[in-house]
Amino acid sequence: MPAPKKKTPFKKPAGKSAAKPAGKSRGPVKSRGPAKPVRRPVAKVKGSKAKTRSETPKVAAVKAVPAKVPAFVVAVVKALDEKKALGIRVLELGQLSSVADYMIIATGNSDPHLRALRIEVEKALDDVGEPARASESQAESGWTVVDGFNVLVHIFRPEVRESYSMESLWKDGLDVPVAAILKA
Repeated sequence: MPAPKKKTPFKKPAGKSAAKPAGKSRGPVKSRGPAKPVRRPVAKVKGSKAKTRSETPKVAAVKAVPAKVPAFVVAVVKALDEKKALGIRVLELGQLSSVADYMIIATGNSDPHLRALRIEVEKALDDVGEPARASESQAESGWTVVDGFNVLVHIFRPEVRESYSMESLWKDGLDVPVAAILKA
């Protein structure tokens, strides 16, 4: 039987030093593309079912629920839900902004869907006696804003919502659970 071969440690070729020369980099860093959003668990309200279209995967832990949500917020959220808006999010801004007390963010699938959601939001505000002061929408922009004085409603197409990331801009606002509003 032949004798087993001895293993020899790996040796670097002559002339190459083990130490990296000072001031030199390894070359350009290759991009792996845009960062993918982190999916976090959806905050659940006691007694609610699994994820609904009104809940968004980007919901952080619920900070607090206001004692009484105004009728105009309830009306807008219900109108958006009935018209199949996705990822409805309600933020109470309170003392953070003098512009509005509440901000509602939702997603529509297409420009006609955004238009239908805007019309429904304006009707809902009229029905509760808080008519919309203004609405703004540019053709093909993918973003519609309805100003209801005490509430700002932003309706986006999915890629535009991700691009502007309104939730992160207003992250200090109190997150009001949409499932609780829909039950009211």
